[in-house]
Amino acid sequence: QVQVAESGGGLVQAGGSLRLSCAASGRTPSRYAMGWFRQAPGKEREFVAAITWGGGNMYYRDSVKGRFTISRDNAKNTVYLQMNSLKPEDTAVYYCAAGSSIMRMTAGSGVDYWGKGTLVTVSS
Repeated sequence: QVQVAESGGGLVQAGGSLRLSCAASGRTPSRYAMGWFRQAPGKEREFVAAITWGGGNMYYRDSVKGRFTISRDNAKNTVYLQMNSLKPEDTAVYYCAAGSSIMRMTAGSGVDYWGKGTLVTVSS
């Protein structure tokens, strides 16, 4: 059983930055993928970024490339999402996710465990 918990959301102005953290507990297979999804009001949940624990392979949705960076600290069982140059359209509840296939995760499936979400609001 794997549990994930997000933190770090908040209110920022457009152009600002936030760093989200996701702490994982329980046993995570070495090739498990960790990722971030987001859901804006009235919209479907969408894939944002993902990373593997072992290899450090990373994937991003096109709209966040060059602005967001996903990283990991295996010793702390923690995954981060550094968000720079934030835009109002980034406003959403951000969810941490864990799954057995990073490729399925990038397609919006293959998620076995979800966090409860942390709200990111970008003003102006």
